[in-house]
Amino acid sequence: MININDSNGALPSSLDDTSIAAATPADPRYAAKATEAAVKFEAFFISHMLRQMRSGTREMAGEDSVYKDPVNSDMLEMADNLVADKMAGQRAFGIADAILRQLLPASNKVATPVKSDNIASPLNKSV
Repeated sequence: MININDSNGALPSSLDDTSIAAATPADPRYAAKATEAAVKFEAFFISHMLRQMRSGTREMAGEDSVYKDPVNSDMLEMADNLVADKMAGQRAFGIADAILRQLLPASNKVATPVKSDNIASPLNKSV
């Protein structure tokens, strides 16, 4: 039987007391990993939502509709994933922010993405 209170190395390093103490919300490495995981989860959520929307559109489309044609489905799925990654990087839905508010309660301010490529800026210009 393994005694979990023993310090003989029976526990993996990820569960060791020193790594648990180091993984506090004040640790910048923890905050960076938590932020990355939260943004990836938001990207997964958006990607899944887009996939379900395309599936519903395919089901409702008529037999001769462009949306029923499976020829470009792989490319559309890849495009949906790229859109989901960009939207998650901009924290468009706020899912990552909500997760980070729970994981990092000590910090009142959630870090915003450092780089933005202004995809929507041409759309916001008045004609």
